[in-house]
Order: sequence, then structure tokens, then C-alpha cells
Amino acid sequence: MNMTKIKKLRLKPSARDKRRYFLTTSANSKIEEAILEYIGVLGFAKSAYMKVSTKEFSGKTVGSCLTKSLNDVRAGLSLAGISILKVSGTLKGLKGK
Repeated sequence: MNMTKIKKLRLKPSARDKRRYFLTTSANSKIEEAILEYIGVLGFAKSAYMKVSTKEFSGKTVGSCLTKSLNDVRAGLSLAGISILKVSGTLKGLKGK
């Protein structure tokens, strides 16, 4: 039998999203509600918010959003009383706290 390898498609670095990761002590559902309340559904979609699941940060939530909308996400979280402990361009950079 002729076994052919399936080539995995990858994005070029210039086509990838530039994301920022932030560390907070609040629950994911509260973060999503705060962002939705401040910038709305369209802004939430443009920010491309994602919860990052990591086991290294016990009791804390790591989220990520696009670099362009980081200020809007920060403003929405601060109006809801949620504080951001640290922001970094990589997950490895968040481990300091």
C-alpha cells in the first residue's frame, strides 16, 4: 500500500492574530459579561476574547484578546470591578505573578 503523508496547513506569521494574554482572579463568566456589557456583541466579536485553559494558574483566569482591543477590554473589566493582575504577549511571561 502507498501511504501518503497528509500535509498540515499552517498560517504564516504575518497572517496570525497578534494577541495579548491577561491574568485576573475573576471567573470567566463574569469577564465575558463585563466585556459584553461595555463594548457589546460586535465589540466582543472584534476583540476575539478567549479563555485560555492552563493548570499552572490555580484559582486565576487567563484570557486573551487582540492587541487592538486590549484597551477596550481593560476598560470594560475595570468598570465591572475586575482587576487585571498582569498583561503579557506570551503565556510564559504571565508566570512571574
